[in-house]
Amino acid sequence: MKNEFVLAFNEVLEEKQLPKDIIMDALQAAMISAYRRAVNASNAQHVDAVIDPETGKVIIYAEKEVVDIVQDPRTEVALEDAQQVDAEAKLGGMVIVESTPHNFGRVAAQTARQVIQQRIREAERDAQFSHFSRQMGEIMSGVVQAVNAQGVTLGLDMKAEGVMPRNQQIPGERFRVHDRVRALLVEVKISPRGPQIILSRAHRNFLRRLLENEVPEIYHGMVEIRSIAREPGQRSKVAVAALQPGVDPVGACVGIRGVRIQAIVRELNDEKIDVIEWSPDAAVYIAKALSPARVSGVYLNDLAKGAKTATVVVPEDQLSLAIGRDGQNARLAAKLTGWRIDIKSLPEAASDSLRRLQTEAEYATMALYEADLLPTVEAILAKKAEGRPVTPEEYQVLTQFVDRVERGLIRQRQSERQVEDDRLVEARGKVPALAFEIAMEDFEVSDRVYAVISEAGFQTVGDLMLQMELDPDAVLGLAGMGPKGMKELEEALERIREQARLVEAEQVALEAAPEEEVEAAAPAEEVPTEEPAVVEAVEFVEVEPIEVAPVEAVAEIEAELQVEAETPVEVEAAVVEEEEEVTLDKLFTLTPEALGIQEASEEEDEDETDDKKKKKKKKKFVEMEYDPEKDFLVVKKKRKRGEADWDGSW
Repeated sequence: MKNEFVLAFNEVLEEKQLPKDIIMDALQAAMISAYRRAVNASNAQHVDAVIDPETGKVIIYAEKEVVDIVQDPRTEVALEDAQQVDAEAKLGGMVIVESTPHNFGRVAAQTARQVIQQRIREAERDAQFSHFSRQMGEIMSGVVQAVNAQGVTLGLDMKAEGVMPRNQQIPGERFRVHDRVRALLVEVKISPRGPQIILSRAHRNFLRRLLENEVPEIYHGMVEIRSIAREPGQRSKVAVAALQPGVDPVGACVGIRGVRIQAIVRELNDEKIDVIEWSPDAAVYIAKALSPARVSGVYLNDLAKGAKTATVVVPEDQLSLAIGRDGQNARLAAKLTGWRIDIKSLPEAASDSLRRLQTEAEYATMALYEADLLPTVEAILAKKAEGRPVTPEEYQVLTQFVDRVERGLIRQRQSERQVEDDRLVEARGKVPALAFEIAMEDFEVSDRVYAVISEAGFQTVGDLMLQMELDPDAVLGLAGMGPKGMKELEEALERIREQARLVEAEQVALEAAPEEEVEAAAPAEEVPTEEPAVVEAVEFVEVEPIEVAPVEAVAEIEAELQVEAETPVEVEAAVVEEEEEVTLDKLFTLTPEALGIQEASEEEDEDETDDKKKKKKKKKFVEMEYDPEKDFLVVKKKRKRGEADWDGSW
């Protein structure tokens, strides 16, 4: 049967939901603190506490000095008692001995209660903070515990409490105690009273997590949420894109008969949600973002200073729908796409284009091309202003007119931007690279000039020099910059240019010097010449003319060669190799192989070939030549005679 300690210990574990070792460490720390308080021990003294998990018995061990006579039992121990613990204990040494006071359990229970509670509370807070920090950005489910003017308090797991402030609630929502609410965990902060958990239902990522939970295609990565624009409780726009071919991203989010999106709408207190398909084309993307309005044309101006601007032209009956109530639709589309959107009706856009063509010099070139159509556009706009009906064909004329003017302006801006880029590249080519490495602090000018150019925001001397190349008047127009300061600035920049030219000349000289030294040191290239081949002197052996058929002559010569081969001949040859047998075809073809050095071999008559084997011996080198005019076969023998020529007779 378990004792009271084990039961109490298990109850604390279950109640606090903490690991066993944390509770045990808290108990040990409490026992040590109780011992120090009971005996008034110093904090410098080493003290350990051991708790038996089965019985709950507490044993205290303290470090004490070994002495002959004990004067202070809190810090000293007798030599005999010390040797019972450590046989090698000596006077003046330190040993750890048991020092559990009498009736320590009852005293410790009274004095250590607050310490145990404090340590368990700290461990509980640390565990809560660690747990909820890992859940950052996830949806948490809690029960409403209190509702007040500051916000709603929710009870979460691990007996933690989360707070949802008023600005993080969906407008129009009402909560009652004991309602179960889902919210997004947006922040976890440390406070003296434990971790402070901030929840939100108005954050756009709350909608993102709801879509991931309701749409399996998003959860498994087949559909991606590219952007979300949300005004809590009123309207939201979500741009989705398919990551796999054949998947409809909008249909996957809406679901069959809208069951998926309707579940999210109910969770968000009937908030309207527009799901659109993301497109890499900014014009198409903006047109879809303005849905449910129908768009006639989108004209982008990403070359303007500041935010990127898109001019959107819509039919007159779609203007209010594109703008939305209080501009909500246009505002959400701008947040979703990241573009500043300027929405115009078709008559308004045509009127603006007509006015620009007639008054602004920027449109002078386009006005020449549209000169024939301007009276027609003016007549249509006048009819519209008078309230007379305008035919669809006339609306089509206005649409085409606005499209040509806007696209022509875009092309003109691009050409101007290209000219500016070319001018910038040309100006940058005139600025030495060394100037961009010199900081403004190292620029040698007077303090007055330095203060003026520093306030202008130039980081390096190269930036200042580049601005001087592009527009010197802009530098002259700086506050505090006068003609004298401008002259001083130009002289300082000229010194930088001269320094850059010297550095560049030194680099060129260093790069060219090694090549010249190599060319001077390298000897003239020698043309490889072929060494004359060493030809050993050979001895010619005269062969009598053969008056028989060529085949018989060959047999007779081979027989005589065999006789000569058996006679020892002194031949000083470096290497003697075995060659192929001379055949009749090779002999009379007069090829290099046939006329080269061959190995003489003995061939028996046809009757004796079955009994004797062909013998091959290492012979002296010979060369045979056939003279067809005299019908002679000349055999040459190689011999070392000191001269590289052939010696022999026919």
